[in-house]
Amino acid sequence: MSDLHVRDVISLLDTWYPPGHADSWDAVGTSVGDPDTPLRRILLAVDPVRAVVDEAVAYEADLVVTHHPLLLKGVHSVAATTPKGRVVTDLVRHGITLHTCHTNADSPALGVSDSLARAIGLTDLVPLDADPVDPLDAWVVYAPREAAERVAAAMHDAGAGAVGDYDRCQFVTDGTGSFRPGDGASPAIGGIGAVEHVEETRIEMVAARRLRGAVLAAARAAHPYEEVAYTVTEMADVADEGRGSGRVGTLVEPVPLSRFVAQVVAALPAHHSAARVAGDPEATVRRVAVCGGSGDFLLDRARAAGVDAYLTSDLRHHPVSELREHPDAPAVVDVPHWAAEWTWLPVLADRLRGWLDAQGSTVQVQVSTVVTDPWTSHLGWSE
Repeated sequence: MSDLHVRDVISLLDTWYPPGHADSWDAVGTSVGDPDTPLRRILLAVDPVRAVVDEAVAYEADLVVTHHPLLLKGVHSVAATTPKGRVVTDLVRHGITLHTCHTNADSPALGVSDSLARAIGLTDLVPLDADPVDPLDAWVVYAPREAAERVAAAMHDAGAGAVGDYDRCQFVTDGTGSFRPGDGASPAIGGIGAVEHVEETRIEMVAARRLRGAVLAAARAAHPYEEVAYTVTEMADVADEGRGSGRVGTLVEPVPLSRFVAQVVAALPAHHSAARVAGDPEATVRRVAVCGGSGDFLLDRARAAGVDAYLTSDLRHHPVSELREHPDAPAVVDVPHWAAEWTWLPVLADRLRGWLDAQGSTVQVQVSTVVTDPWTSHLGWSE
């Protein structure tokens, strides 16, 4: 029996793929099961469908991690007479927890788009559309010791002290402050012309620069002093260079578009659907953009990046037609959604195995071999 529990891996996944980075419409996290279950086996899959649950039961998995959510839209029943209800029922019956990393896993390093880019042989990867940076201020406020907690709480309530998925972050140190009230002052402590030495607390925290006015107003309102001693320093804008939608990279050697597409097909897992191509088969491809999943929202961004080809899924007629009217348009390659996103699973499996080995754990990790691409066949036109 493993000394780890399901919650330990869920906590790890939330560190690698913070839920706070999921799109507002998404439903990520644990949707079924008991995180306190002892952990022996983990199954990784793209879709939380019946065939994957059957595989998890046969594997005796305690945790299934999928990319796509089971309950993305509201449901009024999970009765076993419905497809989703049957999945929930079977998971619960066999003591299996289901955890989802969806849009929170799309953008980070070693996430879905990053894994797709690596799978097809791209190097020197950078985000196609980097996440914006929220500029930060570093705050230092001094308050008498008995008022420090109140001042810090007011600043937190105004939005200061938020770092990633954490809030009310601060650092405090105690010391001695001194001041001498001048004529016209109304000191809360001490008298006019007399130097006062007061036990004070130095409060340090960060806040988004856009909140500067609100944080200052909150600190002043909660502070007992007539004049508040504080320092605000603009922090350097240090972006998470590995996070953003899509990826751009280069092939080791330039190849014709037809050969590039063949390489892509060979790199993806076997399925019953087809790759679609828009572009001259003889055109040279060296610099490539990719987006795991549905990527038509990045078509114009790919053209602006000056790539030779853009690889993604679920493209529609009109956006591709309009893009291809531009003389500088890249070739476009549309591959099955499931196949593109599956490339993340082996990367995640390797990360998990490395972490488990470091813990001295015997927990096993398996990548699902079930093809859950909904398209079961295709027929090409004969010329």
